[in-house]
Amino acid sequence: MSENLFSLSMNDDTNLSAARGWLTLALSSLVGAGLVVILIILARMPVIHDLIPWTGSFKTALVVHVDLTVLVWFLSFAGFLASLTIASRAEKNARIALALSATGAILLTFSPFLGADRPFINNYVPVLANAAFFSGLACFAAGFFAVTLPALSKQRAATHPGEKSLQFGLTSSFLIAWLALGLLVWSYVRLPGHLLQTDGAHYFELLFWGSGHVLQFTYTQLEIVAWFWLASALGRRTSLTPNGLVILFILGALPTVVAPIQYLMFDLDSPEFRLAMTNLMAYGNGAAAIPAALILLHALSRAQNTATPSRPEQLALLFSLVLFAFGGIIGFLIRGVNVTIPAHYHGSIVSITLAFMGVTYHVIPRLGGCRIAEQWASRQLILYSSGSLLHILGLAWSGSHGVQRKTEGSAQGLVTLADKIPMWIMGLGGIIAVLGGIMFLVLAFRSLRREGSN
Repeated sequence: MSENLFSLSMNDDTNLSAARGWLTLALSSLVGAGLVVILIILARMPVIHDLIPWTGSFKTALVVHVDLTVLVWFLSFAGFLASLTIASRAEKNARIALALSATGAILLTFSPFLGADRPFINNYVPVLANAAFFSGLACFAAGFFAVTLPALSKQRAATHPGEKSLQFGLTSSFLIAWLALGLLVWSYVRLPGHLLQTDGAHYFELLFWGSGHVLQFTYTQLEIVAWFWLASALGRRTSLTPNGLVILFILGALPTVVAPIQYLMFDLDSPEFRLAMTNLMAYGNGAAAIPAALILLHALSRAQNTATPSRPEQLALLFSLVLFAFGGIIGFLIRGVNVTIPAHYHGSIVSITLAFMGVTYHVIPRLGGCRIAEQWASRQLILYSSGSLLHILGLAWSGSHGVQRKTEGSAQGLVTLADKIPMWIMGLGGIIAVLGGIMFLVLAFRSLRREGSN
């Protein structure tokens, strides 16, 4: 049964320096997302507002915040996982790629101050229509895809069957990301240039619609890798063999081959194309994740296999599975364009984030940092998870009242007490989740800076 444990080895042959750098970038992206919110507040304050060369806006904050907390955080963590799988001879590649992505992330963070404040809050990759933003986006993407190349072509030999299956999962996730990039280029070529001048919001929505949907499959494959690694860190053996996990990863990737067919069948601006891509994600993205979640829930429900379980890893895995289920259920409750939609994808995003948090706690001591006190890590995970659940439930409840997404202030139409209560719950949950996120960053950075163990 030992071969049914799944983990990525971190030994002397592993490029731990590059891995540490990519993990630091991933964590820093979350810091950047928080700083953007603070800068928005300062930009709206009397006197201070006049000292800041930028008129802050809700939409601008939303663009930078979403890109840092989803795109940069998830793909930087993917870069961290990629750096663990590459052969030592590819160390230079990983370092150059890291420098590119770090430069891009910095440009993205400060792009509101470096050009026109023209936000477009399209789905998946919202944009600021200025040169600094697009330069940052291109630079970050170049670094990410550069680190995936050695992970695909110069992968080091696995030390056990379980590691080999996780490497296969990472390979599938990177190939899906390359497919998403190809579809983005395809959309760019097919879309008429004049549309950008006449209706920028519609142009960017169409530009990222297909590739954005496909990229979600990359995130899901990465989440499954994190899930099984956490289960193994707990000593939880599943009935799934390494070959069985490979089959799950294949099932998770297979739906994405339909995307290019949909590009051939439909016009990008047609309702049929939008519906086809939506259905692809709704019905295809759980092909591997749902059975994986059920298998892991069964493993967690069984008697503990080890004498000293690692509680933070267990909480991270359990809460990640719970949020995954919440997000999926809410997805089937969506009716119209309202805040039920962000309730759905916040469940999915938080689920992935929790899995990555658990892996972060597990690997930091192996990257040269000190071991984080389990009591504090557990408190952080409970705080972040409970706040996120309240936030999501408040959004879903407000969606049933018809509150529209991507609105703020009086535009939300909150008139009666019944309208306001769920949004108060949403806000309270959001504040608690933010505190939990800050706590995670404090614990992670303090541990990374301090070598050795407690």
